[in-house]
Amino acid sequence: MHKRTFLAAILGLAVLPGFSRRVWAEDAISDFLAQQYPDLSGTGQPLSRYAGRPLVVNFWATWCPPCVKEMPDLDELSQAFPEIPFVGLAVDTRRNVERFLQQIPVSYEILIAGYSAVESMRSLGNRQGGLPFTLVLTPQGKPHAQIVGQIQPEALRQELQSLMAVSL
Repeated sequence: MHKRTFLAAILGLAVLPGFSRRVWAEDAISDFLAQQYPDLSGTGQPLSRYAGRPLVVNFWATWCPPCVKEMPDLDELSQAFPEIPFVGLAVDTRRNVERFLQQIPVSYEILIAGYSAVESMRSLGNRQGGLPFTLVLTPQGKPHAQIVGQIQPEALRQELQSLMAVSL
């Protein structure tokens, strides 16, 4: 699919700001956590290395304004909760991500999922495939929260505090 066609499709589905729902396919989460994605050096990084730990996964793209806007908030939260790994899955190309991170660096891990990640998002409960999309998973790999659209930092902070309270 050409990038322009892909962008038109995604923007047509667009983001539902602040919309949160709990639609889960547990098998889809297990399948997702069994995947690996390349880091910025091209080395495949398995999500299974986070097994037994809570995890925040944020699907984003360099061309998505709400994604760009929330990245500093996600970075701040990742530093406030160092016991919870954050992973940014870029629905984009490595080249675009590298250029973007020169302007807006983050301290959490960024992996390149590419445009095929839209199908992963749909299988994980984001039926429209809109960006950004954030999942919060328990140490057992179970869903704790799902956010379609730009995060609200204080609401996500409360979800992470709640997750830590039940994970101890």
